[in-house]
Amino acid sequence: MIEESIQTVREERGKVIFADDVVATIAGLAALEVEGVASMSAGIVEKFGKKTPTRGVRVEVGEKETSIDLYMIVEYGVQIPEVAWNVQENVKKSVETMTGLSVVEVNIYIQGIEFHKDSKEKEPSDMTQ
Repeated sequence: MIEESIQTVREERGKVIFADDVVATIAGLAALEVEGVASMSAGIVEKFGKKTPTRGVRVEVGEKETSIDLYMIVEYGVQIPEVAWNVQENVKKSVETMTGLSVVEVNIYIQGIEFHKDSKEKEPSDMTQ
């Protein structure tokens, strides 16, 4: 009953339509919040183009649903399936909460692994002892 009245109010006031970039920005920022995600990846284009919140994010947005593809680089040493699951959950929750759209799928494409250099370089004197 309440759902029907909400839908009626929405129809009387008009439609709210989200641009693909809006959904992509929400999804990209939500993915970057997850521990273990180093960055989003847009392939070779990212090396030459400017970096934006929608980099590495592809979306299809309908009137009530959206599907999202994320291209990511993860940090070395993380459990990739766990990071991917956490990204899917955070993106789904963020997009649905902020837009009201139903997220039907969040596909994760791991494009690479980022290695961090060890900050403690061995001194030559350490090697002789």
